[in-house]
Amino acid sequence: MPQGDYIENHIKEHGHRLDHFERIRKREAREPHKKSQIIKRTRGLKAKLLNKQNFVDKVQQRKKVAALTQKKADKKTDQPAVQGAVPPYLLDRQATSSSKVLSNTVKEKRKEKAGKWDVPLPKVRPVADDEIFKVIYTGKRKKKQWKRMVTKVTFVGDGFTRKPPKYERFIRPMGLRFKKAHVTHPELKTTFCLDIIGVKKNPQSALYSSLGVITKGTIIEVNVSDLGLVTNTGKVVWGKYAQVTNNPENDGCINAVLLV
Repeated sequence: MPQGDYIENHIKEHGHRLDHFERIRKREAREPHKKSQIIKRTRGLKAKLLNKQNFVDKVQQRKKVAALTQKKADKKTDQPAVQGAVPPYLLDRQATSSSKVLSNTVKEKRKEKAGKWDVPLPKVRPVADDEIFKVIYTGKRKKKQWKRMVTKVTFVGDGFTRKPPKYERFIRPMGLRFKKAHVTHPELKTTFCLDIIGVKKNPQSALYSSLGVITKGTIIEVNVSDLGLVTNTGKVVWGKYAQVTNNPENDGCINAVLLV
């Protein structure tokens, strides 16, 4: 029998219990205490990760508080010349003009907007985890399912060393590791075979970016020193970003467009 949305219908008809919102408020008030107790009890690597996340949350909280409190700032301006004599106690004084300060959130948004690239593929099809990862059964009776094999093209650096098989969670097959990409310069209309320096961002997930998984729409960094590109100051450009425009696992190669 389908469950449906009977809970929502019951709330619409009869409303919440009298102390509903008070209970929610108390639960939210207890949450930091519970969190701190968990952090105190944990040990080892998990404790490090929890403390790191706690530190990030506190920084974000402080930024929000600063953004709310810093609404106005007093700017000191030179006092306009006053006709006639001025008392000595007013000679050192300057006029203050109150001006509103933009909140930090607005500034952050503006920075992000200014830093965004006009990429060739602004939207890509989302890829499910089941499509990228294949479950590997391990153990004496093949009951354990904690290992995953990456079924997409990946990039690993030259100094990469595999973990021992017992501890390796994500397996990146040698046959799907690529080191070069066919990068097209949009202004020169020419394609170059360039070395990949690293995977900057995979739009699907941050995990794929850290694993070096390359799918359609991924931003990769390529070595453009052979192209002879220079900056305004005359320095040779070493690396530039490019966006992957094909499905590498189907084509057997990486095609990308340089972000100029």
